[in-house]
Amino acid sequence: MLLALDVGNTNSVLGLYRLDGDKAGSSATGGSESRGRGGAGKPELAAHWRITTHRAQTVDEFGVFFVNLFEMHGMAPRQVKHIIIASVVPPVDSTLRRVCEEYFHLEPMFVEPGIKTGMKMLIDNPTELGADRLCDCVAAFERYGGPCIVVDFGTATKFEVISERGEYLGGAIAPGLGLSADALFTHAARLSRVDIKRPAKVIGTNTVGHLQSGLYFGYIGLVDGILERIIAELGAKTAGKPRIVATGGLARMIAADSRYIQEIDDLLTLEGLRILFERNRSACPRGKAR
Repeated sequence: MLLALDVGNTNSVLGLYRLDGDKAGSSATGGSESRGRGGAGKPELAAHWRITTHRAQTVDEFGVFFVNLFEMHGMAPRQVKHIIIASVVPPVDSTLRRVCEEYFHLEPMFVEPGIKTGMKMLIDNPTELGADRLCDCVAAFERYGGPCIVVDFGTATKFEVISERGEYLGGAIAPGLGLSADALFTHAARLSRVDIKRPAKVIGTNTVGHLQSGLYFGYIGLVDGILERIIAELGAKTAGKPRIVATGGLARMIAADSRYIQEIDDLLTLEGLRILFERNRSACPRGKAR
């Protein structure tokens, strides 16, 4: 099996893929399957989970957590033969490397400069592109073709633009909805923290309604405003209309009222990790002696 890890600032997503030669077992999934143009015969996603990213966890705490998670789904760490990691949290990278070595007896592959992507980068400094953003772009073009725009709703909201030829053209980064809400509640002494959700109406009649309306509809305005400008800018460079795909923890909530988002793909980043593993499989680090 292949263990794919997407380590974000707020949440991390884990996925277990059955590779060629793996025995079919019980299929466990932690959520809905993503939509896309999946081809026959590709590795099967056997299980996936979304967890909170804890930067201060020790090697043993991570290890025990992984073992328990696997055992709950009738699996064992020894079934994992390869590991690939995309991380935007450098403080946990060395810890995760040791977890892979001590609990899985494997050396992980990290998505980092030098990895074979199959995608041309038309930006000033390709090494600046985050590992999660790279995974999103690779998976989006593989699944949906181009031109394509990916909106990843995480701690930050990232907009990625891929050409009809599969080139990465660039993008934009905005504060995530949760981050924006935290800033408001932290700096406004008389405003209490509220649950972020779609209110029944835009014109609120109490403080909770005012806050929910401003946060929710205001953020949709931000997302659609940026998408509108990207689409207009792309219009001079491409013949077809771009496919717009949302992913990340808040994708389903925001996409419901967006005028532009067409697809929701909850597991896009994991799929990108799987594709990058396949493209770099010949250079995959060897397992360590058990």
